[in-house]
Amino acid sequence: MKTDLIEHYRVRPEGQEAEEILRTCVHCGFCTATCPTYQELSDERDGPRGRIYLIKQLLETGEVTERTRTHLDRCLTCRSCETTCPSGVQYGRLIDIGRGLVEEKLERPVAEKWKRWAIRQVLPYPGRFAPLLKLGQWARPLLPESLKQKVPSPQAASPWPAQRHERVMLALAGCAQSVSSPNTNAAAARVLDRLGITLVEAPEAGCCGAVSYHLSAHEEGLDFMRRNIDAWWPAIEAGCEAIVMTASGCGAMVQEYGHLLRHDPEYADKARRVSELTRDLGEVLLQEDLSLLKPPADSGKVAVHCPCTLQHAMKQSGVVEKLLKGAGFDLAQTRDGHLCCGSAGTYSILQSEMSQRLLDNKLKALTVDEPERIVTANIGCQLHLGSKAAVPVQHWIELLDPK
Repeated sequence: MKTDLIEHYRVRPEGQEAEEILRTCVHCGFCTATCPTYQELSDERDGPRGRIYLIKQLLETGEVTERTRTHLDRCLTCRSCETTCPSGVQYGRLIDIGRGLVEEKLERPVAEKWKRWAIRQVLPYPGRFAPLLKLGQWARPLLPESLKQKVPSPQAASPWPAQRHERVMLALAGCAQSVSSPNTNAAAARVLDRLGITLVEAPEAGCCGAVSYHLSAHEEGLDFMRRNIDAWWPAIEAGCEAIVMTASGCGAMVQEYGHLLRHDPEYADKARRVSELTRDLGEVLLQEDLSLLKPPADSGKVAVHCPCTLQHAMKQSGVVEKLLKGAGFDLAQTRDGHLCCGSAGTYSILQSEMSQRLLDNKLKALTVDEPERIVTANIGCQLHLGSKAAVPVQHWIELLDPK
């Protein structure tokens, strides 16, 4: 794609990166076939190719409209288009850049600004999010049905095994998962303990930065990343083997640390090392002797949901299915695995109508074979699917947990 950026953007690092990405696009349109919003709306501007043109227009003219922002906001950043693209267009990076530049040019309505600010002030902080979640759980019977569905049932944290192995790996407690599904990391720790690996959390580590970064608060997101690097660095220097991600949304973000902090003279090298060490839990288990595990008795037919961040960003499609099938679980048939469930981080809050349409589609696709449970690899997807699913939804590692 030919580009002609105006001087204001041509001299900025974001503009230079965006131009490099734009020039890889060959207008083929293969991306529209796997874009969930394009499939729903049939509007070129609500597909990757159309959004690419909208960002190109901003960079070449310096002008942007409310309508442009609407189409960029509707993007899930699921990156399904990246998996389909024959030219390797880094669309996920481009949409983050484009949204950030639009945010600079165009003032949002007060209500929208407040909602986004409130999300950034609550969700990434477990100490703030936890009491609000408990309040919602307490008041759940009194809430209207639309809100009641969004409040997950309480889950008690189960005990972690003792730190007893020479092999050590780090885990990220994260924000939403540590509050709403504390058993996920505990189950991962128990499974890895059976395999001779100690899993530890660094108390000072927190949100991966995705909430802020994907809401165009880029510097705020980078500060979360720096804090996590500082929290993990002593363990990395001590020889920890990997940073194990039990939430693929966080994993996709942490694997980007090296790129996003590449211009930071203090953190560039450390960020690159952190990204190199970051692995999804399934990827880690695939390298171990799983005969040491003794999964619980038959759990019935299981439908596996592979989050967008796991298959399109971390490139681990099919890993969970391989692990569970190898452990003897009966996997249900599903459809349209490449399409997003509509969770997409804060998308389910900010674009609730589209999110619900995609959720209904996904639940139909996951339950065509009448499974007795659904498993996934990302907390956002887990909560979103669980809000409407007629069967239990949980993290897949809980099926392998020896307890």
